Amino acid sequence: MATSKAAWPPGAAARPSGRAKPRTARGRAQRTVELLAVEYPGDVRELVALQFKGAFQLLVATILSAQTTDERVNLVTPQVFARYPTPADLAGADRGELEELIRSTGFFRSKTTSLIGMARGLVDRFGGEVPASMDDLVTLPGVGRKTANVVLSVALDTPGLPVDTHVGRLTRRLGLTTETDPVKVERDVCALVPPSEWGRLSLRLILHGRRVCVARRPRCEACVLSFFCPSSTLPLR
Repeated sequence: MATSKAAWPPGAAARPSGRAKPRTARGRAQRTVELLAVEYPGDVRELVALQFKGAFQLLVATILSAQTTDERVNLVTPQVFARYPTPADLAGADRGELEELIRSTGFFRSKTTSLIGMARGLVDRFGGEVPASMDDLVTLPGVGRKTANVVLSVALDTPGLPVDTHVGRLTRRLGLTTETDPVKVERDVCALVPPSEWGRLSLRLILHGRRVCVARRPRCEACVLSFFCPSSTLPLR
């Protein structure tokens, strides 16, 4: 769910010196944080591709981003935000009108249910404000841990590590976890990385997973992490 203003291809920016191979999961996590920060510089708001202003808009955009591209969401959200600028406006939305606005994102009926339910939850239980805690966010319709972590880490300056398919795949390949359940992946990786890095690491792993460490044919020859990655297809040195 991200794009970057970083130099491309990987390696275009100066990389930290030293090629010593970390031997532990914690060491691999630390090197991953360091090297991906060079490959994809910037803070969370620069790394995330969804266009938004404030936590409410990001929450709407993230719900819409399920099973579609960030580019598609960014084409739709200006009209959505203009028509429903506040949680109260969205809570009172006409269902048919909202469905038409978001139809091109796919699954528009279930997304409409989630958006209206989420907005009503904000109005009825949180005074129209997006709550800044995981426990509260996941009580809202359409909001799971991944969405909550996106909003926390990007819009609310609160540590959170969203785990999508890219993050899960890369952290397993790097030997940072053996888990497949996103909640367990989150737990394992968060134990290895300082909270201040959780959000940025997630977004950088997503970028790296889209551009280099792709699912079917990982481009190990172009990967800055390949010299210590346990899953690298390159000859060991």
